[in-house]
Amino acid sequence: MKILKFGGTSVGSVESIQAVLQIVKQTYESGEQPLVVLSAMSGITNLLTKMAEDAAAGLPFMDDLKSLETKHFDVVKKLIAVKYQNPVLTKLKLLVNELEDLLQGVFALRELSLQSKDLILSYGERCSNYLVSKIMEQEIPESEYINASYYIKTDSNFGNAHLNETLTNQLIQALAQTHSGKLLFVTGFIGSNEQGRVTTLGRGGSDYTAAIFGSVLNASAIEIWTDVNGMLTADPRVVKKAFSLPVLSYTEAMELSYFGAKVIYPPTMVPAFMKKIPIVIRNTFQPEFAGTRIQFESEKSGYPIKGISSISDVSVINLTGSGMVGKSGFSGRLFTLLAREQINVILITQSSSEHSITFAVNPNDAHKAVQLINTEFELELLANKLSVPVIEVDLGILAIVGENMKRTPGMSGRLFHALGRNGINVRAIAQGSSEFNISVIINKEDLAKALNAVHDAFFAELKKTLYVFNVGTGNIGATLFKQLHKQHDFLLEQNDIEIKVVGISNSRKMVFNQEGIDLSEWQEQLENEGTAADLGSFIQAMQAMNLPNCVFIDNTASKLPSTYYEEIFKSNISVVTCNKIANSGSYEQYKCLHETARKHGVDFFYETNVGAGLPIVRVLKDLMLSGDRILRIEAILSGTISYIFNNFKGDASFYDVVKKAQELGYTEPDPRDDLGGIDFMRKMLILARDAGYPLESADVQLGNILPERCLQASTVDEFYTELLKAEDYFNQLKKDAEEQGKVIRYIGSLENGEVKISLQMVDEQHPFYALSGSDNIISFCTERYKDRPLVVKGPGAGAEVTAAGVFADLVNVGA
Repeated sequence: MKILKFGGTSVGSVESIQAVLQIVKQTYESGEQPLVVLSAMSGITNLLTKMAEDAAAGLPFMDDLKSLETKHFDVVKKLIAVKYQNPVLTKLKLLVNELEDLLQGVFALRELSLQSKDLILSYGERCSNYLVSKIMEQEIPESEYINASYYIKTDSNFGNAHLNETLTNQLIQALAQTHSGKLLFVTGFIGSNEQGRVTTLGRGGSDYTAAIFGSVLNASAIEIWTDVNGMLTADPRVVKKAFSLPVLSYTEAMELSYFGAKVIYPPTMVPAFMKKIPIVIRNTFQPEFAGTRIQFESEKSGYPIKGISSISDVSVINLTGSGMVGKSGFSGRLFTLLAREQINVILITQSSSEHSITFAVNPNDAHKAVQLINTEFELELLANKLSVPVIEVDLGILAIVGENMKRTPGMSGRLFHALGRNGINVRAIAQGSSEFNISVIINKEDLAKALNAVHDAFFAELKKTLYVFNVGTGNIGATLFKQLHKQHDFLLEQNDIEIKVVGISNSRKMVFNQEGIDLSEWQEQLENEGTAADLGSFIQAMQAMNLPNCVFIDNTASKLPSTYYEEIFKSNISVVTCNKIANSGSYEQYKCLHETARKHGVDFFYETNVGAGLPIVRVLKDLMLSGDRILRIEAILSGTISYIFNNFKGDASFYDVVKKAQELGYTEPDPRDDLGGIDFMRKMLILARDAGYPLESADVQLGNILPERCLQASTVDEFYTELLKAEDYFNQLKKDAEEQGKVIRYIGSLENGEVKISLQMVDEQHPFYALSGSDNIISFCTERYKDRPLVVKGPGAGAEVTAAGVFADLVNVGA
């Protein structure tokens, strides 16, 4: 025999009832003898509760009662042949009339006892089971409706009755003998006491009914059909990458269920656990999916944990004082008190000194618990051996669960690294000696972020998601979006990284989409859906989203974004930037930003600050990290200046070369912004600081390329006039170099803590002699690379290579 239990959503509409009937019919026709347990139609139990409470408050309830009747009648009219409808409608009408009489009684007395409420709630299951059994009877005549209150016997704890196992077992066995060969539709959730008064089995009662029948009848399996594909690794409403678990042990399922997984209720599994009957969670709306099998023993898994569960709202009570130290029986006294008053303690943690106890409870129970503690421990409080209990609110619990944890080292480390990396503060920790569960208490507002971060950390085969907020949509920003769009699938397949750009801003507009902005049409979304740009508001929106693995990208040349870097780091968000202003400002600012990023465990990547797409900053840091010592660094770090001097040869005039460089887009609108060497100076300053020297920009010795009259020209046109007048000066430089067999280079050097940038003539023995095009080049002379320096060379200008450098930094954040 197999037990099939269907939840409220499975019998909530005509279409879903048809799906249920198909599943039952297939099971029946396969030769498996099913017993079907049904919940009330979705929404009906809540409606019954509302009607009962309204009646007790003297409020009208007839409209709701009519709605209940109509919902059931509509199913009859659509799924039962006309000639069979009348007796079914009559029976349902009688049930509705009985319900109305009960509600009228409550209305008249203005009192709703738990006993009355249980009886009222029972009509949801009674109506749904009778209705579905009659629909199935059209195809399978052996179908029969069974009111479980006649067979499940309980005590008189109305609202959450406890099972009388001995009597229940006898009655169910007798039912099975007298109804052999029948297809039974059994009401879930309800039972009755010794006097025959209807009781309810509490939360998850219909599942419990299925488990009770399954246990007594030694079922081959108990299938619980719901609206999800089994038990998932996390709540799919919060963690989009959650996936179904094929197999769980009873222990794992109970841990997950206790900490918020709503698919199954823990007491449901107790009867099945005792008989080692597997429970299978299936999806009514995707019956072809195998779902999750819960069995006595788990199976091997490639993952260190089975799932991540959570409770979204708890309160924590802290009890401290010397009166607890070495006091035997104190904890027993405390928790016996709470248990006696029906206060459920969700989690407990105690300091090793026994000086404090922290425990979590439902927020509705917190103040009652404190009042009880104040009364019970009045003498200790008066003697100052205990401090007044403190309640902390707006907290949540996250728990990682799995039997494999017991055999896998580093579980706690991985959990806390994922939380710490995303700035999530852990308020309390609890781990059982079985090592099946590690639970942490965190701020309620951080729960969604924590679930996603921890899910990424433990399920390594899944793709890690980076959430990107980008400011600046000029050449570099636009090119970066094009590259990200093109490489999206490659990153997923080869690097297990998914990059979602969820915020974009330029100087005019900003737009957000937490699911990711389509980079094939980001301009249209920014223009049509964007709001007025405000960088402060953009940062606030980024913080408010509170997403895991966030990265802020600064693709501007503005000073404003850099003023927010420190605040961004403090929000545990990494920064990737091609903007040199932050790192080349005051040394105090440079040091503050790097220390803040390190303190908060996030990344600050700025490779493009120095060499566009060339790996210069990373090479320098790797050399130093490995213990090498920098003796001297020489570099040409301006693609524009490199292009100009590489082409200033033969008959070419300096004026013509500069003009050509501007036409090709290598220079700024005013070429003096390049030829003045300020940009080059910033790059050398950043290199020097990364090499460990606390230098300011004033410490850099900057040699001029241009004569003073060119630098002082009031307009760009006037600059070109003065440049033409200085032709003899530049021609003489070229002539001197050619006569010596050398070439002119504008070289920056770092040696003994001094940075110099100047025009130099180098011969063919120098690594910079053969430089061509707009390439950058840098030479590292170190203890290891003393005789033959380490040289890095490549394109030093252009949106493509700079965007590629930003792209590489972004991927490194993901790594």
